[in-house]
Amino acid sequence: MTSAPRQRESRYVRPRDTHPPLDSPEYRSTGLRHPTRAPIVVPQRLTEVTGPLLTGPIGPSDHDLTRQHAGEPQGQRIIVTGRVLDSDGRPVPDTLVEVWQANAAGRYAHRSDDWAAPLDPNFSGGGRVLTNALGEYSFTTIKPGAYPWGNHPNAWRPAHIHFSLFGRAFTQRLITQMYFPADPLFAFDPIYNSAPEGARERMVSTFDMEATQPAWALAYRWDIVLRGRDQTPFEEPHA
Repeated sequence: MTSAPRQRESRYVRPRDTHPPLDSPEYRSTGLRHPTRAPIVVPQRLTEVTGPLLTGPIGPSDHDLTRQHAGEPQGQRIIVTGRVLDSDGRPVPDTLVEVWQANAAGRYAHRSDDWAAPLDPNFSGGGRVLTNALGEYSFTTIKPGAYPWGNHPNAWRPAHIHFSLFGRAFTQRLITQMYFPADPLFAFDPIYNSAPEGARERMVSTFDMEATQPAWALAYRWDIVLRGRDQTPFEEPHA
């Protein structure tokens, strides 16, 4: 009697010329934390491949970072919308998308951020949402400010929002950053420029006049492609 055929586990092939290298000398802290030995491949088992979806409770204000406190936060309200897509352009539903960001003055609501910019008591800078059946997500937030970060003389980070996407389990996580169009700090930022030319532009959102709400909020659109030649650059390569 022959045994049943074993289910083939999926294997991800990392595309070339998409992700930034782990060791980027101009981004100084990578020299302290990048791996110095070849990674050990831990194969995904059926638990990771077919595990439960992350469909835990999402609060009514988790997607709206401007309504998580009693008062209105300071700064320009914006709406950030987009889709999560696979390598064939198909929508990826039920994906947990989380964001975190600095406030309008460029300061994070975190004890380690101590630069001389004001904290906003009405803005915590974190949110989450599940993509719908069409792979769509939407956040309402405040446009973040630039901030100094000490990597090199007069170093400033361009305005950006951090994105985290989960697959079917917490072991399947991708992290990236979304930028805003025509930022004058792009040319001076080693994090943005660590992504290969031709790929780093995929991290820049597009101004979306149609999604703008008159007299209330501007809007930006940013699609996230998980795999393939048009893949969005992610901070941590997955192979």
